[in-house]
Amino acid sequence: MPKDSMRYFLQCSFFGKHYHGWQRQPTDLSVQGVLEDCLGKLLGSEVEIVGAGRTDAGVHARVMYAHFDSPEPLPAELIHRLNAFLPGDIAVQQIFPVQPEAHARFDALSRTYQYFLVQEKDPFSEDTAFYQNRPLDFKLMNQAAAYLLEFEDFKAFSKSRTDVKTYLCNITHAQWQEEGIRWVFTISADRFLRNMVRAIVGTLLEVGKGNLSPEDVKTIIKSRARSRAGASVPAKGLYLTGISYPKQIHLSDGKRKR
Repeated sequence: MPKDSMRYFLQCSFFGKHYHGWQRQPTDLSVQGVLEDCLGKLLGSEVEIVGAGRTDAGVHARVMYAHFDSPEPLPAELIHRLNAFLPGDIAVQQIFPVQPEAHARFDALSRTYQYFLVQEKDPFSEDTAFYQNRPLDFKLMNQAAAYLLEFEDFKAFSKSRTDVKTYLCNITHAQWQEEGIRWVFTISADRFLRNMVRAIVGTLLEVGKGNLSPEDVKTIIKSRARSRAGASVPAKGLYLTGISYPKQIHLSDGKRKR
């Protein structure tokens, strides 16, 4: 961080349909790119934002954090002006000062994703959930989901071409629950691999259809072979819904800018 600059965390949400993921792209529209451009214009200088992670094209976020540095204190009305400037599918909820070395990605303790599934055709869920009209055994799917907590290496659910150094993830929660007309899969871990949640959901659906047994999921994980897992489900049903950080990341005397 440049000397005499202040580091800030930004909390935002976005509807991912029109974006090629979070990360700035050379030619394609991204959430990071839009935020950086809008912040830069409002603050009068280039702004580089570092996100808590990367979301794939079409994935949504109810909660996303990012950090950026500013050489000057931010104006009190920045969030109001920023939201007026941003497109309707991106919103900023808060911006607040943090410790100088705080990092949106590396300091995150856990992340939570939810996947939404509907079993009745619903025009209002077309862009927000995955429609599956086949009968599914969610009891067996939850049995298989529980096995995920017994493993650490999830290469079998990772995108084949990726530059990660390790496939180790600590999953602390994985469960399907019925919410009205929807079934929601919630999964929490310290980190996720590219395409991991969508591949896990696709594999659990194969269990629900009777094509795989819950025990088969153990075999797939141990194989470390992406080809043995289920197909990835569509991005439109996936939401980043939570990110946790250490309490000491905040400045003790800092006031959140609203």
